[in-house]
Amino acid sequence: MNKTRFLVICGMVFTAALSRLVPHPYNFTPICAMSLFAGAYLANARLALAIPLLAMLLSDAILGFHGTMPFVYAAFALVALIGIGLQKHRSTLPVLAATLSGSVLFFVITNFGVWAVSGMYSYTWQGLATCYVAAVPFFHYTLLGDLFYVAALFGSFAWLEQRIPALQQISA
Repeated sequence: MNKTRFLVICGMVFTAALSRLVPHPYNFTPICAMSLFAGAYLANARLALAIPLLAMLLSDAILGFHGTMPFVYAAFALVALIGIGLQKHRSTLPVLAATLSGSVLFFVITNFGVWAVSGMYSYTWQGLATCYVAAVPFFHYTLLGDLFYVAALFGSFAWLEQRIPALQQISA
């Protein structure tokens, strides 16, 4: 990967992470989008996982740490792996399917984390179900945020690739 391409992709991921610091509806964030984007565009799998995790960690250092972070970061890493699967298939339908899959995966894992560590729900199947039901009203913001930020990141980079030759991927 060329240096210019790498720096622009990283800059977009870090900018997306910084957008978490501005007021927004609950769960309307770039979290899954920046994982998918990094996975889809960073050829090195380790960097595709590390760059968005570092960006997330830096924004969390400002926003504050919490007990469900291991679940959030695990979901975040799995979404990046979905993004890695997009590297040869970055057209609209695969990206849309990956976005929806990432949103659902993130919902399932992070809300399991809320149930497991928050103490807000009984540690029974009913408590777990109650936790998921309580989270449903927030899911549409997660999905809308993921769709918005995926469109912004993937669309912006595709547009930039067409206009700036230094950003085009060099085929091996």
